[in-house]
Amino acid sequence: MFRRTFLFSALPARVLFGAGTLSNLPNEIDELGVGRALVVCTPEQSDLGDTAARMIGDRCIGVFPGAIMHVPVETARQARVQAHDAGADCVVAIGGGSSIGLAKAIALEAGIQIVAIPTTYAGSEMTPIYGITENGTKKTGRDLRVLPRAVIYDPELTLSLPTSMSATSGMNAIAHCVEALYATNANPITSIMAEEGIRYLARALPRIVERPQDIDARAECLYGAWLAGSVLATTSVALHHKLCHTLGGMLNLPHAETHTVVLPHATAYNASAAAQAMGSIRHALESRDAAQGLFDLAARLDVPVALKALGVRFADLDRVADAAVAAPYPNPRPMERDAIRSLLEDAYWGRRPRAALSGA
Repeated sequence: MFRRTFLFSALPARVLFGAGTLSNLPNEIDELGVGRALVVCTPEQSDLGDTAARMIGDRCIGVFPGAIMHVPVETARQARVQAHDAGADCVVAIGGGSSIGLAKAIALEAGIQIVAIPTTYAGSEMTPIYGITENGTKKTGRDLRVLPRAVIYDPELTLSLPTSMSATSGMNAIAHCVEALYATNANPITSIMAEEGIRYLARALPRIVERPQDIDARAECLYGAWLAGSVLATTSVALHHKLCHTLGGMLNLPHAETHTVVLPHATAYNASAAAQAMGSIRHALESRDAAQGLFDLAARLDVPVALKALGVRFADLDRVADAAVAAPYPNPRPMERDAIRSLLEDAYWGRRPRAALSGA
């Protein structure tokens, strides 16, 4: 049914998309009117961080190659001190969600601008959402101060991304689209973008696994990630993200892999309460069932489909379920503790979800 009354907020961001667009980084710095940029990246991508620093030249005041998954508060503090002491007025984040997340943690406190150069398909670069982990708990929030003001999507930078990381990163982006379709504040615009994002990612990810150097498939995944991040930015998240935030913060699990495993099961949980969203997912995946289609896509990509494979212990499931329902996110179906515990057990063993009645 068409929603006749809705709110859609287009967030301000300048996006440059295309192969070779990293060369435009100095121009983007000029466009923002900043002159003292701190480059942040992970230790594994320090060479890429140094490349960005050389391109900026004397406007780079340093490189912080210490970005870590889930943005530990201690790492955020170290980076903030370096940015403050050097008088940075801009952060250039190059890499995946860890690098962009760290840049957001700096901007949240310092109020400086971000240029994001994503090398994965997480979509964080398009959102005002931040997350910082402290004492085993990942706290998230929204603040326009952390929204990157310029984003450079260069598919050439993703050619070296291992196929397994490409696959799980893409599934993470699909998760953003799935939850946007049944968000409490979904609207026709975000729903069109979400379905399109699922379609492009699901079509391109298998090609990347088969042919990692397929630049067209890489570009299509970045396009899908752009759409995924855009809808995540303007809609609310639900059960899936709650479970992934809880698992990630509590057990320090790999972010994208956790999203990959949980997504089919969270989708199955909500299937009876979000029929229209399920129809959009089925259509985008060309599958008879939304949850099974997502599970089968992950299996086709040859990535983990079980929490057990990520190092979760069976004994962890009860406390994860308890934590998830203690502070629930808005969700189409009420978050029932026993049902969520059952969901987590299915995800633990990597069981293929049962088909929804409406999905046959």
